[in-house]
Amino acid sequence: MEGFFIMLSFPNAKINLGLQITEKLPNGYHAITSCFYPIPVNDALEFVESKKTTFGSSGIPIPGDAQQNLVLKAYQLLKKDFQLPPIDIHLLKQIPIGAGLGGGSADGAFMLTALNEYFQLYLDDSFLVTYAEQLGSDCPFFIANTPSMATGTGTDLQPIALDLSGYWMILINPGIHISTKEAYAGVVPKTPTLNLETLVCSKDLDAWKEQLTNDFEESILKVAPEIEEIKTRLYQAGAGYASMTGSGSSVFGIFQGKPQQLDEQLSKYWHRVFPL
Repeated sequence: MEGFFIMLSFPNAKINLGLQITEKLPNGYHAITSCFYPIPVNDALEFVESKKTTFGSSGIPIPGDAQQNLVLKAYQLLKKDFQLPPIDIHLLKQIPIGAGLGGGSADGAFMLTALNEYFQLYLDDSFLVTYAEQLGSDCPFFIANTPSMATGTGTDLQPIALDLSGYWMILINPGIHISTKEAYAGVVPKTPTLNLETLVCSKDLDAWKEQLTNDFEESILKVAPEIEEIKTRLYQAGAGYASMTGSGSSVFGIFQGKPQQLDEQLSKYWHRVFPL
């Protein structure tokens, strides 16, 4: 009907290609070096002007207080500085939660971008990144949403010329919950011995298999051997490279061509198979 416009966007997930934990900072956070790479696994986010602001979700259940969802926080952040009307928000959640895929961060960042576009706030990316930093450390990446080297606490981003078009990915999530606190408790920061950007940009999957590591894996695989089993099966299926992403528990395999059908063990988990 006239005057009824829905704003619709599709927040996407990301993976970590390599993750080095380099230092524990005085504030208790950790410094990292990692390559963030966007992948086409998406939520769906929509809003429409309304008489009052509401938030609802469907799909994968989202634990915790809905009022703390980053989508709603993004709206509230901008509303403090701009005269935004009430909106009715709905999030279709399809990216696994707490899985090392940045889905919640993507939702918050995409909400900032969608509000900026719909209400014609004319904020450029640098302003949107400033807001995104207030939502969470992964959120700024999803403003430009392009392959980037991440340093510091993950908010210092430098775009890189990495294009994995032509490769395929199998993404597996076994549904094992690993808290960020638990993940960091098992690692000892160390100075990297290789240049992660050079290695990643080589696109040499053999070199990746030998040298491209996620520092969380060493401790997490001890308490979650299922993750190591998934990696092994991805290599058996022909992956050129396989790794856990973030602090887990999702695992991805990169293939040079369309992979064969998943074996019965892998197909029992949440999974996606797609071209990059």
